[in-house]
Amino acid sequence: MNRNKQTEILGGIITLVILVLLVFLSNVEVHKLSYIETVASSVVNPIQRIFADLKNKIAGNQVYFSNMESILQENEELKAKNSELETSLRELEVIKAENATLQDYMNLTQKYSSYNTIPAYVINRDVSNYSSTLVLNVGARDGVKENMTVIADKGLVGHVVSVTETTSKVQVIIDSASTVSCTISTTHESIICKGTLENNQILRASYIPTGAELIQGDSVYTSGIGGIYPKGIIIGTIKEIITTSNITDRYATVEPVVDFSKVDTVLIIKD
Repeated sequence: MNRNKQTEILGGIITLVILVLLVFLSNVEVHKLSYIETVASSVVNPIQRIFADLKNKIAGNQVYFSNMESILQENEELKAKNSELETSLRELEVIKAENATLQDYMNLTQKYSSYNTIPAYVINRDVSNYSSTLVLNVGARDGVKENMTVIADKGLVGHVVSVTETTSKVQVIIDSASTVSCTISTTHESIICKGTLENNQILRASYIPTGAELIQGDSVYTSGIGGIYPKGIIIGTIKEIITTSNITDRYATVEPVVDFSKVDTVLIIKD
């Protein structure tokens, strides 16, 4: 009987221990699972965010590149339109220049209507202290000959020194080898104007009569003597009078009315 009681008591103790262990183990497993879930969440969630961001970025890049392709296409279209506008602008500038040249020709022809002339424009120029020449776009086929007088809107340019079939070369009056017979507007005295090596912007007036009274600002015109230049074409104005110990050596500087570095449209006097 005692043995049976002991057996029952031992069985109860074992049962109780088993139950306690089961409860304990159950609690431990739940805790472990909760911890594992927490760790897993902390690891998985950032990865999920990275993949989500990457997905959004890829989608955004697709939109970006799609927009970029559209922008590039629009840019090419704008370039083409800009090129067309530039071409049109150049054509307008050419037309404008041609109209200005025609207007200059008309003004010149009206101003010098008493002369039989050939219109021309400058296609090349060499204006320096040693040589001052212009090349015109007309030649022998247009009726141009050597020694013909060339004039611009403001006054005398020079004369033709050589001619080809389609061009002509003009020696301008500021060339150091140029000589022009002139008269002074106020006294009608005869003088000679020559180009200088020192300054291609002025002429030197010499052979001034001893009794002539020069005045600064007097106008100087062609005298018609010498067989090249017609009479009465303005050359320039007296800028300075230089006196010397010998009155026969005095001279004056004459400023031409024509700016030879800028003249573009001219007339060639035929007769």
